[in-house]
Amino acid sequence: MKFTRKASAVWKGSGKDGKGSLTTGSNVLENTPYSFHTRFEDGNKGTNPEELIGAAHTGCFAMQLSFLLNEDNYTATTLDVDATVLFEDGSITKVSLNLEGDVPGIDAEQFQQIAHKAKEVCPISKLLDTEIELKVTLKNA
Repeated sequence: MKFTRKASAVWKGSGKDGKGSLTTGSNVLENTPYSFHTRFEDGNKGTNPEELIGAAHTGCFAMQLSFLLNEDNYTATTLDVDATVLFEDGSITKVSLNLEGDVPGIDAEQFQQIAHKAKEVCPISKLLDTEIELKVTLKNA
């Protein structure tokens, strides 16, 4: 399978006082504001690259995990994943994924193994050149 996706950014002004907007090809983000303030300060009223990386990573990981569970004849009722992206000294140094899953019929050890495999083969995980930590909780264990 091969495909492309597009996104664009427009920035006006200086790095600290300027403002920008982000648009995705699907228009889910359409002229969504971002700025120094939304990135390095409170993050309100706009987005930032780090939270978008977190969103991309959680979405990709959850879908990858779902496929791997299906290969072993499990279907998740819910996979709830959040990400904390750590930015320090000009780099993203760590992404912490927190997974809570409700998967009927699976035991905790097998869920852990499949979740860690998903972390390794998830395309966004493979893209990121940083530490990726994964905490796994199985609700029905």
